[in-house]
Amino acid sequence: MTSDARPIGIFDSGIGGLTVLHEIEKLLPAEDLIYLGDTARVPYGTKSRETVIRYSLENSRFLLSMNVKAVVAACNSASAVSIPQLRSSFAVPILGVIGTDATIESGKYDGLLKQKGAKQVISKACPLFVPLAEEGWTDNPVAEQIARIYLEPFKGNGVDTLILGCTHYPLLQGVIGKVCGPDVALVNSARAAALKLKEILEEKSLVNETGGGNHRFYVTDSEKRARIVGSRFLGRDLSDSLEHVDLTEFSHHG
Repeated sequence: MTSDARPIGIFDSGIGGLTVLHEIEKLLPAEDLIYLGDTARVPYGTKSRETVIRYSLENSRFLLSMNVKAVVAACNSASAVSIPQLRSSFAVPILGVIGTDATIESGKYDGLLKQKGAKQVISKACPLFVPLAEEGWTDNPVAEQIARIYLEPFKGNGVDTLILGCTHYPLLQGVIGKVCGPDVALVNSARAAALKLKEILEEKSLVNETGGGNHRFYVTDSEKRARIVGSRFLGRDLSDSLEHVDLTEFSHHG
């Protein structure tokens, strides 16, 4: 098999997509990864469809300027609305993740799940999970109480599977699992995205067999908070490997 040493690009509206990067590095340790967190314009979930598509195109252009061989939209809002546009604009493989209000309102996952045979799909936005994850409050009574309030509607509805439809949610998997109980299977969308990426790279002979797994991190706003939160998400210090980038030059193409 040929070995493709080009990096993989991953973007998110903020820092949450680092959970996707973390799953990719576990599954594909030899791959070089470039992460872009658009922290100056977070959150995407409250923005219009057109705006999210425009931001996603700019993020992708930046990553492609770094010669990436694939782009992962590790942002649920971007995944829900911009993947077709990204695929028609760029030649490399593009994939997304499975929410924020924008993700749920798009109805995209309801339709896909019903195609796959789901009899009933219940969606619930859980916005307070995001600040809990960013503050590292993932396993305490406050997190558990909020999870109970959010997930109460699922009780008694025969729910057997819960998709963690936001990149922050896997950090709260422990308390979500505790609240839902052992009969509800939790699906980590970050893990699912990593598995899909591996499959695509293998299929297209793009896997890096011999790389050293070098990672670079970029943000569009203050690096200070991104370093603190990012280090928490990845479980290691990001101090030396995080840089600021201005996306202005990637905003007017064609």
